[in-house]
Amino acid sequence: MDDFSTRPARPLPFSDEFASADEYVDSLLHFAANSELFQFLCGGVHILDFFTGEPGLFISAVPPEWQPFLLEYGPMELMDLLMRDDLAEASQRSGSRAPPESLLRYVKDIRRLSLRRSFRPDKPRLSVLPRSVALGMKTKKVHEVTHFAGYIDRLAAHVAHVSGKPLTHLVDFGSGQNYLGRTLASPPYNRHIVAVESKEANMAGAKDLDILSGLAEREKRVRNKKLYHRIAKSVDPSLRNDEEALKCAAKALGVTDEEIATIDLRSRKELQAIYTAEQGKGSIDYVVGRLEHADLTDVISQLPINEAALKPENLRMMAVSIHSCGNLSHYGIRSMVLNPCIQAVAIVGCCYNLLTEKLGPPSYKPPFSRPTLQPINSRVARESEKRDPQGFPMSERLSTYNEQGIRLNITARMMACQAPGNWTEQDSDGFFTRHFYRAVLQRIFLDKGVITRVYHTNEPGVGAGAGAEGRGAESPFNSSTNPVIIGSLRKQCYSSFAAYIRGAITKLTTNADCGQYSQVIRDKIGDITEEEIAEYEEKYRYRKKELSAVWSLMAFSACVVESLIVTDRWLFLREHSDIVRDCWVETVFDYRESPRNLAVVGIKR
Repeated sequence: MDDFSTRPARPLPFSDEFASADEYVDSLLHFAANSELFQFLCGGVHILDFFTGEPGLFISAVPPEWQPFLLEYGPMELMDLLMRDDLAEASQRSGSRAPPESLLRYVKDIRRLSLRRSFRPDKPRLSVLPRSVALGMKTKKVHEVTHFAGYIDRLAAHVAHVSGKPLTHLVDFGSGQNYLGRTLASPPYNRHIVAVESKEANMAGAKDLDILSGLAEREKRVRNKKLYHRIAKSVDPSLRNDEEALKCAAKALGVTDEEIATIDLRSRKELQAIYTAEQGKGSIDYVVGRLEHADLTDVISQLPINEAALKPENLRMMAVSIHSCGNLSHYGIRSMVLNPCIQAVAIVGCCYNLLTEKLGPPSYKPPFSRPTLQPINSRVARESEKRDPQGFPMSERLSTYNEQGIRLNITARMMACQAPGNWTEQDSDGFFTRHFYRAVLQRIFLDKGVITRVYHTNEPGVGAGAGAEGRGAESPFNSSTNPVIIGSLRKQCYSSFAAYIRGAITKLTTNADCGQYSQVIRDKIGDITEEEIAEYEEKYRYRKKELSAVWSLMAFSACVVESLIVTDRWLFLREHSDIVRDCWVETVFDYRESPRNLAVVGIKR
């Protein structure tokens, strides 16, 4: 193996407790497939259903020996135990402060199966981004772009060394404002970038930033200034950037079509960005389009390639991305297998909740068989029944494990987007309060007939849980309630429970996105009184700590969910050893700055 300074010794950043990647993967999959407690906390329940049944999820599902302890600890004390405390020391505590042995075992399992997230950066060639390049970036983005640009530059040099041929382009999947591409196209990197973006507004904004950074120039207008000023003075100042309004004004003044043709009436925003290729300097080509798969034929066909040396058959590209959402990460990784021109990939994923599901519902009835349900104020469909071949899992190993495969529903994947290691006391109090409000509102929806209970099996009594017996027809493990999308509300709506309820009802009954269901909301709870709202808040107030404890356990457990997703992507590359020379996963950002910090890297043979 050729030396690459950032190539880790291990292909996965697993715990020292494992002797090899294979041993780690075996343990990870066995735990995910067999730990009922993990399955409950990662996908078996949704926080919306915390209060929709009695005696509630905390009593029904959490092991009885854990319950007094979890209620004794404050939210941040509990997070310290889960994420940071020395477990040997914690086992010596006494009285009500002593963690149950089974809880400590579970915490140890989650910790050892979670991929390591420590970050040891190599100094990038551009350690401080110039102001012209950093325009528009927030602190988090500056950190990501600075380190990932340096990483990509070193990786590209390594690929060129291994293959004996330099890369011609870097393809950025979901380039957005093109912060990464702009940095890599600028000195000292001077790379050639293909920025693929589905939103034209993002692309237009990126081109404006290219102009400000000096990578492009704005198209110059040639116009009869005297005639233009005459026309502009005749219209309202607010319309002077409206080309059609100016043309109408020109005709009203008797200006002929020939004269109008001599005037460029486009606004400044409509002027194109002009890119001039220069020897030894980087470049950017933008390709607009929504990727639905990993085949880059359409993308490549849009490139302005004129030089014989850069004809499609001579292209040597690397697919890169910072935080490509959902399946876009899959497309980037799979592109190396499907496209001869892609010689390497380096993909940092995010938004796991946006992944689709490849496997259908399981053929057996697991204890926690909660499907992915679409909200009632959206399309009514079970996501898992779509069987999207582009979805999770990618690898054959996870797809066929134990003949059933590893499934992660949207609740598990959404929890994997959390960053419990970064929570502060203020943060925790804020989102625990928001979750509490939303969970009580779901109970109101159920009581008032806005939603109904959904059973996940044909037998309401089916389902055995981690901490209760004989749940009967209302088992929290085989039923849930219809989700309702509310989304974000104005800040003042979180000032009190009553303000939240009123804000949610207003949004659900007036927002066009809520569609036909708005009338149901209006009829069922539009007339709810302040007294009723206060009664609900008082009834469930003392159980807020139950919710915060379970939510903390869910977020902590989801560290393993993210490890499953990332490991699956690495396994996919390893399974294509006839095409892939080498592949690995490593951290490329500081978790405190950017918690989705695991890059999946692959190099073609």
